Amino acid sequence: MNTDLTHGPVMKTMLRFAIPMILGNLLQQCYNIADTLIVGRFLGAGALAAVGSAFSLMTFLTSILLGLAMGSGTVFSMRFGKKDQIGLREGIFASFALLGVVTVLLNVAVFLGIDWIIWALRTPEDLVVMMREYLEVIFAGLIGIFLYNFFASLLRSLGNSLVPLLFLAVSAILNIALDLWFVAGLDRGVAGAAEATVISQYVSGIGIAVYTWMKFPELLRIDRTVRLRMSRVKEITSYSALTCLQQSIMNLGILAVQGLVNSFGTTIMAAFAAAVKIDAFAYLPVQDFGNAFSIFTAQNYGARQTERIKKGIRVAVLTSVSFSLLISTCVFVFAEPLMTLFIDAEETAVIAEGVHYLRIEGVFYFLIGLLFLLYGLYRALGKPGMSVVLTVVSLGNRVVLAYALSAVPAFGVMGIWWSVPIGWFLADGLGILYYLAKRKILLTERGTGDSDAEV
Repeated sequence: MNTDLTHGPVMKTMLRFAIPMILGNLLQQCYNIADTLIVGRFLGAGALAAVGSAFSLMTFLTSILLGLAMGSGTVFSMRFGKKDQIGLREGIFASFALLGVVTVLLNVAVFLGIDWIIWALRTPEDLVVMMREYLEVIFAGLIGIFLYNFFASLLRSLGNSLVPLLFLAVSAILNIALDLWFVAGLDRGVAGAAEATVISQYVSGIGIAVYTWMKFPELLRIDRTVRLRMSRVKEITSYSALTCLQQSIMNLGILAVQGLVNSFGTTIMAAFAAAVKIDAFAYLPVQDFGNAFSIFTAQNYGARQTERIKKGIRVAVLTSVSFSLLISTCVFVFAEPLMTLFIDAEETAVIAEGVHYLRIEGVFYFLIGLLFLLYGLYRALGKPGMSVVLTVVSLGNRVVLAYALSAVPAFGVMGIWWSVPIGWFLADGLGILYYLAKRKILLTERGTGDSDAEV
């Protein structure tokens, strides 16, 4: 069911659209949660460290495709809000071609550069074989990731957030079942965990592509009225490239921190691998709420509903902060039991380090919640470059502070943990000040999505 987000009660409309997105991406996290939990339980801390390090890399690669899809989705939402059917169809064609080419190039690059990647991640010698074994399989899933993210972004831009949830539900359950079978039943080690994830990714990717083709053939059909126009390619690229850059910088920064974490040894690597999964799972709802808010804002921006956008901002901030404070309390109180879900209780050193991480990060989830709203707002208002600036401020400070503070004996690894909320705080401050100074212009100027150029 498609939803026009330019009408109806703001809070009810936004939440009804956001909840399936939140549930869907919580299920998507189950891909990696299942890998981490099953690998940690059945294969030990070494395998957990290898898979956890690879997770940071795959998050970076996925962020490239996700950023391109999200940028395209913003343009789709604007066109949908403006009721521009031809522009929407041509944008879909241009976006699919762009993402397809990028996916092929990424696949070639990672397979050719696998040795360099393992070296760049500063992988301990005893984990190199397992890391290679996992990466050689997991890289094969990039095409499945591309298909899912492209068609999920398309459907969400039309106001349909339920169908992506349903396909992820099926593939998440399949992933868990295959993980148990391949790792515990067939004893295929870390390669089995990767195989389970890749198969599940293709199920969701191909499934949602077939559904979209059957349900909306008029949007995907190529005829004389729709062709690959350079004006559409430029429009899609202008949004997608900056959103992709933002997502890539975000995860490249995390990848740089992963290399620093790896230099502290297997115990810290394993603690970080488990704690990051909990961390990401905890604030994922506010991340997806920020994406839903962005689509809501983009549709209303295309429809020139300025007052509705302002009300949406107030509702979104209140909702995000309230939820973040609730989750912060839960993570702080239950940090140790959460760690034991991923690692045996006898691994006391690993659990202790993970608890330290969670109790520092968890207190400040409201800061990352606000930052996701700012990303979504600027993307929807035709200012994706500002989202890039905020990402650079957040991640740049995080990386610099992580390396600087961890080099001080009094801080050590705790310096890495504290660098994260400091980066969030600085980016939030800049994003809010910029909005307050420029809000009249931001909400009224004509953006890319409002152009009527038709080459």
